[in-house]
Amino acid sequence: MKWDEIGEQPCPIARTLSVIGDRWTFLIIRNAFMGIRRFDDFQQNLGVTRHVLSERLKRLVEHQVLVKTPYQDRQQRFEYRLTEKGRALYPVLLTMANWSDQWMDAELEPIVHFVHSTCQHVLKPVLVCSDCGELLDAQQVKPVFNVAFMQKVMKKQA
Repeated sequence: MKWDEIGEQPCPIARTLSVIGDRWTFLIIRNAFMGIRRFDDFQQNLGVTRHVLSERLKRLVEHQVLVKTPYQDRQQRFEYRLTEKGRALYPVLLTMANWSDQWMDAELEPIVHFVHSTCQHVLKPVLVCSDCGELLDAQQVKPVFNVAFMQKVMKKQA
């Protein structure tokens, strides 16, 4: 399978990766959460080529993760702002940062802390069951496939 076909898979992880699954794209999203909005600022902060940045921003706009709005009229220039769909990626970003702090940089002091504005404490993201509130771990969660959906997918492929 080619990388550009991965979004056609019935797997939700594959479909997500088809939009945000390369190194530059998620760094663009990270920077958008940090308040960066303009093309030149993204490029300067990331050190990515203009061509790659342009392609990634275009894909994020196409998939409605970012919205492109003009901020200058005479020589039209744009800002890129997170949409509701884009802001929904924040828990993923927090979880990735926490994973890195725990498993990649264990001997280093974390470079950034995330502070909950309500209680003013440094937070660590946790996943809990939406029904009972119990902390989740991989040994307690099992995927159960939607049989009707899988049959429909199999028919299409036949």
